[in-house]
Amino acid sequence: MARIYTRTGDDGTTGRIGGSRVSKDTPYIEACGSLDELNALIGFVRSYSLPDRIDTILQVVQDKLFTIGAEIATPEGKDRASQGLGDEDIRALEQEIDSFEQNLQPLKKFILPGGSIQASALHLVRAVARRAERHCVGLSRIEKVDPCVLRYLNRISDLCFVMARYANLLQSIPESHPTFGRNRAGS
Repeated sequence: MARIYTRTGDDGTTGRIGGSRVSKDTPYIEACGSLDELNALIGFVRSYSLPDRIDTILQVVQDKLFTIGAEIATPEGKDRASQGLGDEDIRALEQEIDSFEQNLQPLKKFILPGGSIQASALHLVRAVARRAERHCVGLSRIEKVDPCVLRYLNRISDLCFVMARYANLLQSIPESHPTFGRNRAGS
């Protein structure tokens, strides 16, 4: 069995599909790392007791993140055949967002991330999804990135926001609002 360590990255570089080596702090590696972190965090969140519907949706998102990761990992100029992510995947997330929102009160104020452990974890996924999106946007400035990838990542964070609100609703946990602009007692 091959060892997991190769020592080839000890110099601060890593291999890319096709054999080239790049520094571990390039926008490419930042994007790949953020996608990996997002996928791992979703896997961690799925280990909580989530409603079946949310767990099923997150499993689909994890599968799509692998698709996105494979596309991002393939250097521009190499065969980046469509990895199967398209407008229908974005529409599917939008339909889920709309469906969850039908059960929620319209927002009139900002809310603080938190509530139940499940909602808090989904808010964390939302924040990491935003970072992955930012890193992929950064990569798109120097290398072609499919616009569907950027739109899909954007919808993941929106989806996690409404799923977090829904998770709190199911547990009858009220949404908390920031206190900025208010005087605190004793101040």
